[in-house]
Amino acid sequence: MHPTLLPVQHDGSRGRARLAALDGLRLCAALMVVAYHYVAFDKGAWPGPPPEVFPTACAPASYGWLGVQLFFMISGFVICMSCWGRGPGEFAVSRITRLFPAYWFSVLAVALVVCLWPVADETLRSRDVAVNLTMLQSPLGVDAVDGVYWTLWVELRFYLLFALVVAGKGLTYARAVGFCVVWGFAAAVAAAVDEPLLDQVLLPEDCWYFIAGIAFYLMHRHRPNLALWLLVTGCFLVAQHDLVAAQARAEGHMGHRVPHWPTAVLLAVFFAAMAAVALGWTHRLTHRWLTTAGALTYPLYLIHERVGWLVIRRTGRDVPPAVLLPALVAGMLVTAWLVHRLVERPLAGMLRRGLQRSAAEIRTGLSGPPQDRHKITPETFQAGGWNYGRDRR
Repeated sequence: MHPTLLPVQHDGSRGRARLAALDGLRLCAALMVVAYHYVAFDKGAWPGPPPEVFPTACAPASYGWLGVQLFFMISGFVICMSCWGRGPGEFAVSRITRLFPAYWFSVLAVALVVCLWPVADETLRSRDVAVNLTMLQSPLGVDAVDGVYWTLWVELRFYLLFALVVAGKGLTYARAVGFCVVWGFAAAVAAAVDEPLLDQVLLPEDCWYFIAGIAFYLMHRHRPNLALWLLVTGCFLVAQHDLVAAQARAEGHMGHRVPHWPTAVLLAVFFAAMAAVALGWTHRLTHRWLTTAGALTYPLYLIHERVGWLVIRRTGRDVPPAVLLPALVAGMLVTAWLVHRLVERPLAGMLRRGLQRSAAEIRTGLSGPPQDRHKITPETFQAGGWNYGRDRR
């Protein structure tokens, strides 16, 4: 069998190579978003408009908002991969422990920084900060502590939809393909009827990236075929059309207009990069620094925006932009690494163990004196349908 068509082995070298390549793409996506916010986004933090402060860098950074679309595509790939062979309970635990530890720290840290160094037109109320800790501020109409959190509500809705596939008999090739097809058609109907409730549930603007990511993973796990290529092509064709409106919104935040053709080119590059991963062309990318880089991307994404703007406001008139910008990005990368090592990893481990214990009690109907209820063993997890010590993707 051709090496690019071999089914993925989760504990083999090819699985690790694929993850290393995706980690590199994650870092690229995160740095694109950082560049967009620091260099192109007209927040008024720099002494002048971004095109004047960064006459050369502003134009390419103006397309950094597309990093979010790349994140969504990677998410579709990774979620499908990590759900294979798992039940809904395991899926829920893996997502909670992946999303919340760094997020909780980010909410509290950003709120503290804003309180210590307030800006006249930016205030935070403690009750709003409390709601942000649930990650439900967007649907509840509560101001977000940091603007980048809007994408997390999109991710949560994708997870809830995908849980429908995992529930019952679990994730299979046919169920995954059927989910992609049904979701795509349902999203098209939602866009046609313009019903807010359907928009909230079916994500008609963003679903195409998740669906493409799922299809790319199916190519990688099994083999490419015409049906999967048609799925990917359809997602690309719809996405390139919808990005016209998305770019208009981004230009409203930037305060300047940019040509549209680079947006379409970057989208094609994203799809080509994911195809290279799916077909096994990146299997030689096994550098350890890629794994470290991938671990930094989520904390970096969460903490960079509002804190970075505060730093720019306070130092931008005294420090040249050519010095401040790289120093700020480097500082955010170091901070992200510290958050990952000192907060995210230990807290995620404790949270995972607590949730697994709770789920085992619920699924096995464990009862008895309180002092005995903590005696959960690996065998108990297996009896409840859990695989103790599963991978932590």
